[in-house]
Amino acid sequence: MNAIPLIFTSGWASGINAYAVVLLLGLFGRFGGAETVPPVLERTDVLIAAGVLFLCEAVFDKIPYVDTVWDVIHTVIRPIAGATVGALMAAHDPGSLGEVAAGAVGGVSALVSHGIKASLRMAVNTSPEPASNIVVSLLEDLSVAGLVTLAIFHPWVAASIAGVLLALGVLLVWFAFSRIRRFLQRRRERRATKAGYGPALSGS
Repeated sequence: MNAIPLIFTSGWASGINAYAVVLLLGLFGRFGGAETVPPVLERTDVLIAAGVLFLCEAVFDKIPYVDTVWDVIHTVIRPIAGATVGALMAAHDPGSLGEVAAGAVGGVSALVSHGIKASLRMAVNTSPEPASNIVVSLLEDLSVAGLVTLAIFHPWVAASIAGVLLALGVLLVWFAFSRIRRFLQRRRERRATKAGYGPALSGS
């Protein structure tokens, strides 16, 4: 049962930055003595690959519109990463959930958090300046690093925070897109009003 909160938290974090999750877990397992980390994540080749891909994400995720393309590409990758990490943790801890169930928990939580991230980043891209993308991306990176670290030492606390963040993310997505819909509706109404006045003005 000790692996369940770590599986959920790592799934949530994988939906935001899967490479950071693999890298952090591998480092904690290899150098921090974290027994809950599967040995495969501690391998040198896995750590190098995760590190390189993390650096790529750290750059692409901060560029307006490029981050949206990056999110589209990772719509499949992030849930698969969350499911894989969850299944590996279950196999590493025989007393936890079965591998299929653990993979489902990790994959579903990753899919939901990825959907929230991608939706909010699309809303952020309506702003023309790049500073908002950089700030949001840094906050995401810090939240992933903080929660994964917390999950190693206090897994249930980290899982509770991840659950709250998921709920808040859903509310933020609803709020952001409702505002965007209202903005687009007002703009269509203004265009329709201008189009209606056009013929009248030309006739006079």
